[in-house]
Amino acid sequence: MSEDTAAPVAVQQIEFPCEQCGGIMRFLPTAQQVTCIYCGHEMHIPQSGEEIEELDLEAYFQEAGSQEDMVEDTVVSCSACGAETSFSPTVQADKCPFCDSPIVAAPHADTHIRPRSLLPFAVPREQAVKLFGGWLRSLWFAPSALKRSADQATASRLAGMYVPYWTYDADTISHYTGERGDDYWETQTYTTTVNGKRVTRTRQVRRTRWHRVSGVVFNTFDDILVLASEGLPTACAEKLEPWDLENLVPFDEKYLAGFRAERYQVDLKQGFEKACGKMDDAIRAAIRRDIGGDHQRIHSVHTRRQHLTFKHLLLPVWVSAYRYGGKPYRFLVNGRTGEVQGERPWSVWKILLLVFGLAAAGVALYLACS
Repeated sequence: MSEDTAAPVAVQQIEFPCEQCGGIMRFLPTAQQVTCIYCGHEMHIPQSGEEIEELDLEAYFQEAGSQEDMVEDTVVSCSACGAETSFSPTVQADKCPFCDSPIVAAPHADTHIRPRSLLPFAVPREQAVKLFGGWLRSLWFAPSALKRSADQATASRLAGMYVPYWTYDADTISHYTGERGDDYWETQTYTTTVNGKRVTRTRQVRRTRWHRVSGVVFNTFDDILVLASEGLPTACAEKLEPWDLENLVPFDEKYLAGFRAERYQVDLKQGFEKACGKMDDAIRAAIRRDIGGDHQRIHSVHTRRQHLTFKHLLLPVWVSAYRYGGKPYRFLVNGRTGEVQGERPWSVWKILLLVFGLAAAGVALYLACS
């Protein structure tokens, strides 16, 4: 089987039998309900009044998680990109949906924190394919053969994937020391030669006056979002933001009907470390604002984090991988907004032709004007 016609990886899918004909039910993003693909019978997902709960992070670390928050699944790992998914029992080998690499079923048991909430898909597959086609056509200096290669991969391997994320909340108190720089201007006298004569002139020179400062800044962080997948390119995934997290719904397997769900590889503690990095960037920006002046120097920061909470949730992403020149490229479509991000190759020949063309035009212009 060729790379372009290979079937998509058979990862775990939640399926519900139709109450009328026993067929397969699928969640339809356009209707926000589960529908039988055979007889059209519709099953509405009851809207839960359950509040999306924030869990106490420190208590969870101390107790190592309660039994009710954990679930055990059998998963396989891709040795190329690290993504963890689940094969169908009838499939022994296939391709990874995240990097298009061959993987062989070597399952192992995995206990993980179950998700408590998710955002349902709102962008249907047909729209995701069109959005990717538009993004592909907008690429400058892409190889001419790329469109055909990527379009074939998209048609055969586009997968609706629920991607794992963590969110973290915290209140922080940060004590800092540093320096504030205030600019001022002074008149400087200098001599120069004008028409063969030495003359004295003045000019304004900017100087900076520094003085030591210290202080305290307070910050409140709500829903710091951390990607818990290692199968997706982080830079592309972060550009899918923002997500409408205010529309999260309590986890219900019916939303997963016909879609796939990835297991997290970035665990709760690793995710918190990444969240702290994002918090620290915002804290340093707040300190600079607090210092004020024209320039700031930060010498030390000591931060205490409190009221720590977290959520484990799933976000909808259309994912596909295609190979070009022997290298995998991945693209993502936000399953809520349709935002497209992806990796792409560059055509060296097209870039060189542009450079040579501009150089030739410059030479022709110079000769015409000389």
